[in-house]
Amino acid sequence: MSHNDLLTTLDGLGRPRLLVLGDLILDRYTFGNAERVSQEAPVLLLRADRREARLGGAANVCNMLRGLDAECVCCGVVGDDADGREMRAMLIEAGVDDSGLLADPSRPTTVKERFIGRAANRHPHQILRVDSEVRDPLAAELAQRLLARVLELLPDCHALLISDYDKGVCTPQVLRAAIDAARAAGVPVLVDPIRGSDFGRYRGATTMTPNRLEAELATGVRVATPADALAAGRELCRVAELEAALVTLDSQGMMLVWPDGQGEHFATRPRAVYDITGAGDMVLATVGLCLAAGTTWEEAVRLANVAGGLEVEKVGVARVSRDEIRVDLLASARAGMPGCKIVTLEQLLPLVEARRAAAQRHEGCDPCDRRERVVFTNGCFDLLHVGHVTYLAEAATRGDTLIVGLNSDSSVRRLKGPSRPVIGQSDRAAMLSALACVDFVVSFDDPTPLELIRALRPDVLVKGGDYRDKLEEITGREFVESYGGELYLTGLVEGVSTTKILKTVAA
Repeated sequence: MSHNDLLTTLDGLGRPRLLVLGDLILDRYTFGNAERVSQEAPVLLLRADRREARLGGAANVCNMLRGLDAECVCCGVVGDDADGREMRAMLIEAGVDDSGLLADPSRPTTVKERFIGRAANRHPHQILRVDSEVRDPLAAELAQRLLARVLELLPDCHALLISDYDKGVCTPQVLRAAIDAARAAGVPVLVDPIRGSDFGRYRGATTMTPNRLEAELATGVRVATPADALAAGRELCRVAELEAALVTLDSQGMMLVWPDGQGEHFATRPRAVYDITGAGDMVLATVGLCLAAGTTWEEAVRLANVAGGLEVEKVGVARVSRDEIRVDLLASARAGMPGCKIVTLEQLLPLVEARRAAAQRHEGCDPCDRRERVVFTNGCFDLLHVGHVTYLAEAATRGDTLIVGLNSDSSVRRLKGPSRPVIGQSDRAAMLSALACVDFVVSFDDPTPLELIRALRPDVLVKGGDYRDKLEEITGREFVESYGGELYLTGLVEGVSTTKILKTVAA
């Protein structure tokens, strides 16, 4: 499956509605510089400079879904306290439907407080976590009220996600009734399970997403390699009667396992890991969104691999957006899969907008400094030669994204005559996409690329230096300059052209 296929899948996800049931957690963070060892005891002294609260547990799954532009309703229990009220307010602010949220005066809201230290103002790392919680199962009356909310809200949802952190909300009775109701309604059920051996409590779910430790504890199989994960996944499918098991393997990616014992390993590319907090929630949210939207398992797992990887590159629990996934897929395509650069205009427009949007949201940077500069140029590029390569390399220096408009075969014939092109359109596009300086190649049938230019609105329009004395002939120049874009003319490699090469060969 190509990156272009995944991008098409991503753009077709729509906005399904998902119900999230589970343990809600409020994550508090204290950031500061770990300057020295305290004189009072052999511990680090943290000079705090920032504090913040974030949604965790099942609440974080809801937050992740909203970041992925899905609709979400949250079902769970918080304490009748300030932390619970703060969590409800944060969920509402995130755009989450809180109609399934109940308050229990007898238990506190679960809070995890993390202290994040920086050494010499460099990358931050956790140095301590303090948990405030009660793990007792919900009282029978409250469990029935919660279940009634779930059953009332479920018919309007496209998937049920269960985020079980073993804090007492996901009792066996609640799980059984919720899973059975969802499956009877044809709604997929995805579970992020507890660390323990009783995975039979999730029997009948569509899938589970345990990490390697959770899979080990549930099956007794040591999970050190993808082959081990395959064996553990088979046991999970058997015990919980799953349609598939998805074992997450951190830097080794994920293993998708079917009840018949077959499986597929999905590797992930290396990442700069700053914090694994929230990675499991991100995987659950992404796979849930995809299955709710009707994607294949392969599409769901591949997109979850990307989203989970982006999550661990962030500090603490943080959203990952569809735009960030798009940009990451594009970066992977540019690094190692040139063919993925060949796109249609319909595919290209959202990709360019994603890059522009991601640059504008880059944290800690002046938006003016982060404006994505899109560069456009065009040509036939028949018999790619050193003049073309030099020209394109110079064009790429004028911005962040270089788009090459390529005349189709029929367009070239109209311009150059019936004997051209010598090289077919698909091969010309493949050669251009193999150049590291080129980000995208898009073909056009018209005699000129004016419609492409109007659609893309590039920041820079590039033409060769041979147009220096005939600016009036440059298609799109006036349009680009009308909104503040610029025209750039490259240098020339003297004595090199496709026409001259063909004459030499003919002679």
